[in-house]
Amino acid sequence: MSVLSETKHYLNYINGEWVESSNQKVNQSINPANIHEVIGYVQQSSPSDVDSAVSAAKEASKSWKTMSSPARGDFLYKVADILEENLEDIAKTMTREMGKTLPEAKGETARGVAILRYYASEGMRKVGDVIPPTDKDALMFTTRVPLGVIGVITPWNFPVAIPIWKIAPALVYGNTVVLKPADETGVTAAKVVECFHKAGLPKGVINLVTGPGSVVGQRIIDHEGVDGITFTGSDQIGKLVGQGALARGAKYQLEMGGKNPVIVAADADLDLAVEATISGGLRSTGQKCTATSRVIVEERVYDVFKEKLLSRISELTVGDGLKDDVWMGPCVNEKQFKSVQSYIEKGINEGATLLYGGKPIKNLDPEGYFIEPAVFEDVRPDMVIAQEEIFGPVLALIKADDIEHALEMANDSRFGLSASIFTTNIGSMLSFINGMEAGLVRINAESAGVELQAPFGGMKQSSSHSREQGEAAKEFYTSIKTVFVKA
Repeated sequence: MSVLSETKHYLNYINGEWVESSNQKVNQSINPANIHEVIGYVQQSSPSDVDSAVSAAKEASKSWKTMSSPARGDFLYKVADILEENLEDIAKTMTREMGKTLPEAKGETARGVAILRYYASEGMRKVGDVIPPTDKDALMFTTRVPLGVIGVITPWNFPVAIPIWKIAPALVYGNTVVLKPADETGVTAAKVVECFHKAGLPKGVINLVTGPGSVVGQRIIDHEGVDGITFTGSDQIGKLVGQGALARGAKYQLEMGGKNPVIVAADADLDLAVEATISGGLRSTGQKCTATSRVIVEERVYDVFKEKLLSRISELTVGDGLKDDVWMGPCVNEKQFKSVQSYIEKGINEGATLLYGGKPIKNLDPEGYFIEPAVFEDVRPDMVIAQEEIFGPVLALIKADDIEHALEMANDSRFGLSASIFTTNIGSMLSFINGMEAGLVRINAESAGVELQAPFGGMKQSSSHSREQGEAAKEFYTSIKTVFVKA
């Protein structure tokens, strides 16, 4: 059976086969740019489907972990080639299913290809070190061994890149995988997993189970056969994942929310800062954990920066991400659409001034979850819109007396994922690098950029203090084994 059955029903993938859920329930995947269009139907699985997937992954791990890591890497090279061949289709599916513009979706899918090739090459790199023993007739060294079965729980905002940057290192280091994607992007996830299927991975090495987090996600958290859980999503759910994993002694990795600031110094290139603020804050409709949310500007250039920002935002087009002239797509679903509106109302009620936008767009055909980008000023650091993650196209402008004051306000958050500063002053750069409490800091670049070969993760409530991507990934997906050999 293929990934797609009749009437656009997308199936689970368990033990090398495309199968219906045990309860035969499905859920619609709706196009947020056309709420009357059904992209497909995805399985609403039961705990028993997770049990089947974990059992298959457990059995497959016996032979997969004994395979040489270069051989495992060869499989990832094949997946990369197949994903690249299907880039256009998968990118269009992503745009139709979660709303980001087609150029963004193509870029994300291409990044998935690059991630696969990066980790495929990891199969040829070292996995340990030789350590001098105190015994002259002995040899001591370290190696790394896989955890076993990895539960991968991923969000809807990067439905190709995030699953792949978790799955690829998990597999190359010898683990097997059970993937639970967000319901909103179950069709995209199925098409990604189909690339692994076409590459000929052994049965059970990768498994896909779709369904609600309260059922499928919870069973992954609780299942004794799952040795490690990697999660990206909200901090509220992430904490529940961590607590559940800790209760039974499973390893876990959490990447959660952000309330990411950009600091604009008086000596900054303001045009560059404006473009980066807009790109970092409003692309993907602000639905990124690394999206710019707070814009902290030195008072001396505040008015000039504000006028440039508003002028540029007024030129942005909102609509269906498949159209060539559209810069920003819709919110992913009705729940997110209403959530963004509620935060805009909270900002107004708290006394912030809505300078621009923030209204639902109702005159587009077809009907979708479209909203204007919103810009606030007169924002105090203690306001809800300055403290809580909105996950939408909302920017909060905040005045700062100087760089020291700006840094103090930037750190006034329970989150610490990413941050950026625009300045030409070396001293300000160093103060920011040393003083900013965030896992990713960028100088004269938007807050939302992250490179696949570099460690990624946050501080404070943004993460479990682990890191993803780059060589840092092996720290989660493997355990160190120390070996002592006596002659």
